[in-house]
Amino acid sequence: MIKRAKYLQRIETALKRSRVVALIGPRQSGKTTLARQFVRPESLNYFDLEDLVSIGRLNEPMTALQNLRGTVVIDEIQRRPDLFPILRVLADRDPLPARFLILGSATPDLMRSSSESLAGRIETIPISGLSLSEVGFVSMTNHWLRGGFPLSFLPNSDEDSFAWRKNFVQTLLERDLPQWGVRTPASTLLRFWTIVAHYHGQTWKSSEPAQSLGVSEPTARRYLDILEDVLMVRVLQPWHANLEKRQVKAPKIYFRDTGILHFLLGIRNEYELYTHPKSGASWEGYAIEEVLKAVDPDEAYFWGTHNDAELDLLLMKNGRRIGVECKRADAPRQTPSMRIAIQNLELEHLYVIYPGEKIYPLADNITTLPISTLANPATANIFET
Repeated sequence: MIKRAKYLQRIETALKRSRVVALIGPRQSGKTTLARQFVRPESLNYFDLEDLVSIGRLNEPMTALQNLRGTVVIDEIQRRPDLFPILRVLADRDPLPARFLILGSATPDLMRSSSESLAGRIETIPISGLSLSEVGFVSMTNHWLRGGFPLSFLPNSDEDSFAWRKNFVQTLLERDLPQWGVRTPASTLLRFWTIVAHYHGQTWKSSEPAQSLGVSEPTARRYLDILEDVLMVRVLQPWHANLEKRQVKAPKIYFRDTGILHFLLGIRNEYELYTHPKSGASWEGYAIEEVLKAVDPDEAYFWGTHNDAELDLLLMKNGRRIGVECKRADAPRQTPSMRIAIQNLELEHLYVIYPGEKIYPLADNITTLPISTLANPATANIFET
């Protein structure tokens, strides 16, 4: 089992200070494995709402929960939104005999229910798939190809991994989304999702996919919202500053997991990955996602002007502005775009992530960083110094 020390520490800290802690992330991202390191599944304090026994135990939820002590885990909480008002009552007890660790797949209803019913009582920890720091740099190519979902990353063959991702996408579209109230046909969403794959790393224009699908632009935007809500797609918003230059105002689209991206693009193995026309965009998106996992910024944007000056990431961290460029090049060089970004955005430093091996300065406030540095759990400290 791959140790996920960063998440375990965050969960442990959250349980000490918050009455309810929610692990929210895509299905199969490892939430259950993390929770079982705090409460064993055979314990009376563990409820799995996909298990008939647990469902039966919660027929009378107040009776089942009120006498428990310590940490109580409720998995697949999105299946029982009626539990949130009860958790509010139980979390308000003084003294507090139990704290609740709830797990759920990211859905709009879940986020709304938790924020409305447990306001001031709940701490949310977003969970993603395995990061580069968790799998190690030696596994980077497999991680980039297969993505971070544990059951996609771990199989012995690329063929088995590809088959798992196919089943994952099918289950999400045909079972999960309808259960969560999405009424759009699975075939339509699959076509749309495949179209979005070709926008990976590009600015989003609803008109083009809308025309391809024969739907309105508001409908295409709603489809994109669905993929964003279930944490399959990252919609990176542009940063607007009071500048004279005309700035890009459309968001950029990135797949959060490159394994899912590669499935939709039909990329099955390392050879196909390196020879595919979207290989460069895929790598840059992969690097961007790993930077966000490593740094955990307060806010993140991209920036661009219509004069072709751009910045892949503008990170706000502890009151500082940090720029990040991701370049799939052997030896990145300083560009006019970098100088413009530093000046116009008042960046404290700009880092260039690349697939090489050496850290070296391009200018006083521009530094190249090998992507291997993102495999070091202490990477966040690099960006903070």
